[in-house]
Amino acid sequence: MTMSLDTHEVTESTPPSIVTAKHEPPRARLRLRRDRFGGSREQDTVPHALRGTRRGKVLRGVLLGVVALATIFPFYAMVVLSLKPSGAVEFPGSLLPWNLTTSAYSDVLGSQDVPQWLINTLIYSIVGVLGTLLLSALAGYAFAKKRFPGREAMFWSFLSMVMVPYHVTMIPTFVLIAKMNGVDTYWGLILPSLANAQAVFLMRQFIQGLPDELFEAAKIDGASEFQIFVRIVLPLIKPIMATLGTFVFLWHWNDFLWPLIVGQSTDMRTLTVGIASLQQQNVPLNVVLAGSVVAFVPIFMAYLVGQRYVTEGVAATGIKG
Repeated sequence: MTMSLDTHEVTESTPPSIVTAKHEPPRARLRLRRDRFGGSREQDTVPHALRGTRRGKVLRGVLLGVVALATIFPFYAMVVLSLKPSGAVEFPGSLLPWNLTTSAYSDVLGSQDVPQWLINTLIYSIVGVLGTLLLSALAGYAFAKKRFPGREAMFWSFLSMVMVPYHVTMIPTFVLIAKMNGVDTYWGLILPSLANAQAVFLMRQFIQGLPDELFEAAKIDGASEFQIFVRIVLPLIKPIMATLGTFVFLWHWNDFLWPLIVGQSTDMRTLTVGIASLQQQNVPLNVVLAGSVVAFVPIFMAYLVGQRYVTEGVAATGIKG
């Protein structure tokens, strides 16, 4: 029996879904067609504000704009107040961008202490970054690709340092540095920051994903362990090194407590410690904020340089076993 579908009669080979869809209401028929061609009914449970509609996009844009303004406002206030003349701060008049002057920046950059604090901070940050990356790469390579007794126990014991609060180990570390005459020295400032358990963990996770065939082929060709590390490991871990370098640089640049304890003389202060000391010397607020802006610019530039590696490095090391 064969008849036309226009009279609602079908052949014996007609799929039941077509017969059913013919008698369904338009909305149910559209849903059935979406399910048949790979759609998902889970979209029906998504709130209307979160769907890809124009109203939802506008709402998300407004919310993100409010959050962005709330985040940027402290930086805006810092820059504007640093460009204001010395005097009492009045809100909201002092936050308006007129009657600006750079006299505070002239006082900061013309000071004898601030350039020395800037040099100390650069030495502490750059040497700390290089030392941390080198040691963490060596340790990560050993934990990831070398086989030796007690490797896992040693790694997880070292990683457990992350759970120990930094302030708990600060006093014993200072006692050791003081007994070795490291107070008011660059090496006493830098040395305790080189052992970074988080950096070693990220390096180990990243290097574990490198194929073992590369290392086996290098050994067959007669390469030493140092040559394997320099010619194979270091070129392949550039993304994670850039990511770690950015975070370690930011941490060193903003570090306050350890430089405050070790750098006891004025000449050994870093920018964060030096700017904080200005508030105890009755220095005008605009000068203090100008120093804060000077301290902020280098870390902002460092983030701009390394930001493209951050996502790649974190994604590549996040969930490897």
